[in-house]
Amino acid sequence: MKNVLGTELVACCTDPPTGFYRDGYCRTGHLDSGRHVVCAVMTEEFLTFTRSRGNDLTTPIPQYEFPGLKPGDSWCLCALRWKEAHDAGVAPPVKLEATHESVLDFIDFALLLELKV
Repeated sequence: MKNVLGTELVACCTDPPTGFYRDGYCRTGHLDSGRHVVCAVMTEEFLTFTRSRGNDLTTPIPQYEFPGLKPGDSWCLCALRWKEAHDAGVAPPVKLEATHESVLDFIDFALLLELKV
């Protein structure tokens, strides 16, 4: 697996475990319709924004072993949600080494570079 830099994809976060497959990697497959491929560092502004769009990432969901996120946590975001947040001026910073290359089908590399960690 490659990242947006063309090198080997590294883990985004394993505590809490992130990614569509909950293995720590922002990788995707045919079942992942949201394309959870952007490794981002959560900010209060983004968490408020995504909650306003119906995706509350701060509230724990114990039955899914989801502890809820707080600013500073890394998480694999859907490509289009990150782009939507970018367009609204609240996109969280991105870890390029942990962001899957397939994101480039949806987001221009220059936008990711603007907010790299």
